[in-house]
Amino acid sequence: MKPIKKEDISQEVYDLYDDYAHNKIDRRQFVEKLSLFAIGGLTLPSLLSFISPNYKDSVLVDNDPALALDSDYIHYNSPQGGGAIKGLLSKPKDVDTKLPGVIVVHENRGLNPYIEDVGRRTALEGFISLAPDALTPLGGYPGNDDDGRALQRKRDKNEMLEDFIAAYNHLKSHEACNGHVGVVGFCFGGWISNMMAVKIPTLGAAVPFYGGQPTAEETSRIKAPLMLQFGELDTRVNAGWPDYESALKKYNKTYEAYIYPGANHGFHNNTTPRYDETAAKLAWTRTINFFKKHLV
Repeated sequence: MKPIKKEDISQEVYDLYDDYAHNKIDRRQFVEKLSLFAIGGLTLPSLLSFISPNYKDSVLVDNDPALALDSDYIHYNSPQGGGAIKGLLSKPKDVDTKLPGVIVVHENRGLNPYIEDVGRRTALEGFISLAPDALTPLGGYPGNDDDGRALQRKRDKNEMLEDFIAAYNHLKSHEACNGHVGVVGFCFGGWISNMMAVKIPTLGAAVPFYGGQPTAEETSRIKAPLMLQFGELDTRVNAGWPDYESALKKYNKTYEAYIYPGANHGFHNNTTPRYDETAAKLAWTRTINFFKKHLV
C-alpha cells in the first residue's frame, strides 16, 4: 500500500481529530467516525497511524552532548499550584552573559517530546528556556498523548496556570537569566500564555499559538506585548478572536496577529499531519524575532 499523503485526507478528518484531541468525543467515537473515511484503499489502521503523533522521527533538536546546549530536568516550587513541578531547562553552553528567558507551555497532554523539542529549539536561538510539565503532581507525562490528556483533565486549569506563573518567577530569578522573561504556548498553552499576560504585569512578551482568549475585563490588565498566531482552518479557536481583538483595540494594547492561510489548529506541531511547514517556519521566525526585540 502506498503511503498516505496530506492531500489524500479530507478536512473532515482533521476536524474529527481536533474534536478528539480536545475531549469533545471519546476514543470509541473517534474511531467509529474515522472508520467512515476508510475507503478507496485507506484502511482504519493506516488512518489512525497517519493522524497520530510521530515523535520518534520528528525531533529537530535532540539532547546530543555534541550540541552547544545544556538541557536537563529540574524541579521548581509552585506553592499556589501543584507543589514541586518538573521542567526541562535548556540554555546555550559556554555563554558568559545573562540570557533572556522563555517559558514554553505544552498542549493539553503534558510535557511530550514535541514540547521538549521546542524548548531546546528556543535555547539554540540564544535564550534560556523552561518547559514545565503540569502533569508532575500526577506522575508526569505518561509517555503517550491519550493518557496525557486523561491525566490533564484531572487537574484544575487555574491551578496549572499557577504552575506556569511560578515557572516565570523561577526563571526570572535564575542566575543565567537577564530578568526579562516571555512565554510561548500552544493550544492549552496558548490560553496559559494569554492568561500569564493578564496575571503578570512584568511579563516581557507573550506568543500564544491558537490559544483560548481572556475576557474583555482580563484583557484590560495586559501589559506585555502580544504576538497571536492562528490557523485559518481552526474555526473553534478563531471564533473568539474578533471579541479579543476588539478588547485589545479598546484598551490600546500592543499586539500583532497573524492568521496563516490553509493552516489547521496545531500547524506548528511537526509530529502530526496537521503540520504546515510554511506556516510553522514563518510563525517561529516571527516568534523568535519578537522575543529578541522585547526581552533585551
